[in-house]
Amino acid sequence: MSRFRASRILALFMGLTLPLMPLQAAFLRMSPRYARLFPQWYHRRVCRLLGLRITVEGEIAAGSPVLIVANHTSWLDIPVVSAVAPVSFIAKKEVGKWPFVSTLAKLQRTVFIDRERRTAVGNSADEIFARLRSGDSLVLFAEGTSSDGNRVLPFKTSLFAAAKPSAVRAAMRQDCEVKEGEPAKAPSRPILVQTLTLAYTRLHGIPLTRFDRPLVGWYGDMDMAPHAWELLQAGPLDVVVRIGSPVPLDSFLDRKAVAKYTEEEVRREHMRILRGVAAEPQPEQTQAAPEIETHPEVRRGYG
Repeated sequence: MSRFRASRILALFMGLTLPLMPLQAAFLRMSPRYARLFPQWYHRRVCRLLGLRITVEGEIAAGSPVLIVANHTSWLDIPVVSAVAPVSFIAKKEVGKWPFVSTLAKLQRTVFIDRERRTAVGNSADEIFARLRSGDSLVLFAEGTSSDGNRVLPFKTSLFAAAKPSAVRAAMRQDCEVKEGEPAKAPSRPILVQTLTLAYTRLHGIPLTRFDRPLVGWYGDMDMAPHAWELLQAGPLDVVVRIGSPVPLDSFLDRKAVAKYTEEEVRREHMRILRGVAAEPQPEQTQAAPEIETHPEVRRGYG
């Protein structure tokens, strides 16, 4: 029965995905708005197909660009996070060469970064910053790799190269400048930072233990195909997604401060989820609260 389940899911996944790929490609050319929104609609259906039951705590801010800093456990993280909000991802350049996966990534407007070449990192950082300035919400898996699901690995500060608080402040000042004879400009939306912590908590409704979680985790030298086949046979999974309060990027001193803040918050909330502890009350955002709205389409407990 487990093999039948995996085979059925794969067949339905391909039956859903292949016809929709040309549609998303058309949106990329003709409708930037739908190109952003359509992947969320698609991934919600993929999550239901995979048997992923998602509990969302908190919301991604709408109406402002957001750098979403998350932990990374499995290839399942992609449909899970995409189902929560309309986002694009920041991924290593190798993903852009994986058969089929690379096509899906490009259709979701993924930013590929080359961490081996310093000049390439700088160019990628400029692209990420430009995308944020244009209003996109981008997901950064700040560990730089995936874990076994039992812990959060140290965040790599080099991956935060695009988090330039000083550049944000300069850009906002430039946006607010009004030349003589020109009408006043509307204030630009601030670039925000939010943490997203995810943890897989149950299989077939039974709590996962420390020894069970590596079944979900895709890490080390694991090959994706056999891991995916085994995981699809395992059964329905519950996953908790906990989203932190939005904080203006320009409120941080530098990228290292952003990395430190997000790592501490993600690590703390990850342990709380695994222990079944509720999230700590989030502090009120006095600096940016009037500018922040939340995505109305996010609902808790779907999947």
